[in-house]
Amino acid sequence: MKVGTVISNPGPTTVGFSFIVNGNVSKNQFVFLPDDGVVGMVSEIVKENRYLESPETVHHFQASNVDIRNRFPVGGWEYAVARVKTVGVWKGGVLERCGFAPSPGQDVELVREEDLNKILGFDDSGLNLGKLDNHDVDVKVNLTRLLQKHLAILAMSGAGKSYATSVLIEELLDRREDLGKIGVVLIDVHGEYLGFSERSKEQDYSTKTKVFSHIKIGVPDLSAGMISELVPGMSSVQRRELAKILEGIDRTSGGFSIDDVIKRVENSDMGANVKNALIGWLYDLASTGLLSDHSEPSINDMVRQGKLSIIDLSQIIDLRRKQLIVTWIMKRLFEERRKERIPPFLVIIEEAHNFAREGVPRNLSISKGIIETIAREGRKFGASLCLISQRPIQLSTTALSQCNTHLILRVTNPYDLEHIGKSSEAIDRDSLNTITSLRVGEGLLVGEAVNFPVFFKVRKRRSPELKLGKNLEEMAIEYKEKEMEEEKDALAFI
Repeated sequence: MKVGTVISNPGPTTVGFSFIVNGNVSKNQFVFLPDDGVVGMVSEIVKENRYLESPETVHHFQASNVDIRNRFPVGGWEYAVARVKTVGVWKGGVLERCGFAPSPGQDVELVREEDLNKILGFDDSGLNLGKLDNHDVDVKVNLTRLLQKHLAILAMSGAGKSYATSVLIEELLDRREDLGKIGVVLIDVHGEYLGFSERSKEQDYSTKTKVFSHIKIGVPDLSAGMISELVPGMSSVQRRELAKILEGIDRTSGGFSIDDVIKRVENSDMGANVKNALIGWLYDLASTGLLSDHSEPSINDMVRQGKLSIIDLSQIIDLRRKQLIVTWIMKRLFEERRKERIPPFLVIIEEAHNFAREGVPRNLSISKGIIETIAREGRKFGASLCLISQRPIQLSTTALSQCNTHLILRVTNPYDLEHIGKSSEAIDRDSLNTITSLRVGEGLLVGEAVNFPVFFKVRKRRSPELKLGKNLEEMAIEYKEKEMEEEKDALAFI
């Protein structure tokens, strides 16, 4: 269906063109030039009117209290111009780079929806995240393209990050066996995803979900190198001496505690300075309350194909304890996956900027090292990351730059926007500017997963949405009622 005609002012180029709109056209819609095969996306629509071009003329009539619209045939001269960003040339079912400027005068049509799937790189067997903006096309993205080279979900607070992540998890849990299913491990900082573990009449994911809130690090599973990861201040000499202590422990009789290790250090003949420092580090680690004679849960129990494991950290306030847990879990996951003892997996990390913080000392971001390691090397072994953050500028540049696909919802902070633009090679300035005006639930998918940046509306979730806490009004009313009840009790006592 024809929706316009290409114009020569401004003249078409290899990267874009403009056309006069004479049909129903919206921003972010995809259009097609049948003569040249050029495909483009409408980046903006501008209204023009010859009668209102001159500011001086409009000002003069306003000053004279003349109604321009009634005095002149203004309405008949109004028209709309659509600015289009070229996507490529669609030839024989293949999208090629555009190396020429389209000719003015050509008809402009909407891209057929069956062609859009191929042009944008959607997959009929992919994960359905929502609907393409202004098109009745499902945004179905290939599992490998979306996740193997890692995914970042970025948005300001309240823009729909958790909702979009829940939709992604649903797609992974509902995936057919013959299409390949991976395990999902979710680091849940605030308990926002515990709804997956609740029974539901509509779509019940409780049988596919396990929640782990009691995390213990088994001392027998710790090597000197791993302990030094958990205690970044440990020197190489201290690490070497600790390795000797651990190697000398008889492991055939069962588990042993951190106290056993400390006693062995105290009774050793290592130098006093090294011994005292090492004992201090070990006591510091023991004070976290995370160490035990065995690990809980087991890694095999945590990673199951087509199943979700939620690491519930909502009851832990101390950031260091959270980082220790994340470091321990991710190191074990990566090691076990490298040895192919567990299935391919996706680790989703909420508030990733708190676990891989940019520009802070290593001892304040203990988990940053393993997150960056998986970001760099995980794709080779089937260990994938999904980093979720509302402050991209605080997130490790190394980790974020290794996320080859970004799902970006509304962001308004100019520093975060600038950081997103620098870390995502596929995003252009026009798309970056549009991010600030996105509504809740609208997103931009850009990078490895799609052939061209696409705006879409996240589909409706099927899992039950857990209501967390109470709103401010409820808390204020409850407190007042409690206060009045206490006053009443006090008066009754008198």
